[in-house]
Amino acid sequence: MTAQLQIPTGVGAFDALAAGPEDGREVLLLHGFPQGALEWEHQLDALAAAGLRAVAPDQRGYSPGVRPEDVAGYQMKELVGDVLRITDALGWTRFDLVGHDWGAAVAWALADQHPGRLRTLTAVSVPHPGPFAEALRSDEDQRRRSGYLEMFRQEGDGAERFFLDGGAAGLRGMLQHSVPAEKLDEYVRRLSEPGAMTAALNWYRATRPEEVVAGPITVPTLYVWSTEDIGVGAAAALATEDWVSGPYRFESFEGVSHWVPEEAARRLSTELLAHLERHGR
Repeated sequence: MTAQLQIPTGVGAFDALAAGPEDGREVLLLHGFPQGALEWEHQLDALAAAGLRAVAPDQRGYSPGVRPEDVAGYQMKELVGDVLRITDALGWTRFDLVGHDWGAAVAWALADQHPGRLRTLTAVSVPHPGPFAEALRSDEDQRRRSGYLEMFRQEGDGAERFFLDGGAAGLRGMLQHSVPAEKLDEYVRRLSEPGAMTAALNWYRATRPEEVVAGPITVPTLYVWSTEDIGVGAAAALATEDWVSGPYRFESFEGVSHWVPEEAARRLSTELLAHLERHGR
């Protein structure tokens, strides 16, 4: 059973969901756009049932207590810094890190910059930034899939209106085939708060994942990609293997869209638990 909590840090308080015994093995889960901690509901329950302590924060901009107005407040250095602030506040010196979508981008960067803090890394959907950048340069399929990024990054409120106008028709259309209706309603409610959608889109405006510099990842890594991911093609997904020097496992989920933690919740939880069991120290 999950519980709500607030995690106070030097930049403000992060809302979070937590499950499992407080003395259990520590696992932090980072959500993506346009969701929130709730996307990890199944994984939180599965980790808790296995005796682990799982915490999923609403990240910067999604937590009302940490919602800077300036675009620069969403640079990757701040997003990585938030993970360290949150885990320091929790008293976690080492932990397992799981990320989906933007959460995966942050997780790759943290694994590169602070490998000593991690027992394992699990990245879902978004590949290592190295092969992603190469795919954008050389792979027509990936360039086509990434065409939406410029719309998300545009100045003014055009992207905000696309997602929120008409009863949040754009936001609902993006998620409605993969996310349960009650969870989608909650995402819409949260992102309809004043400034929330702008904050979420400022992640795209402040940082280009393909420009994040990261070397080979040394921590044990599980990367999960799904064949029907509209935003990430096979080129970068398959090449991620070349950017991990530590133990590596790649799992391809056939017939699953980008929204893996909810659309393939049970299978992802199973793969995650197996990964943690293989690398228990």
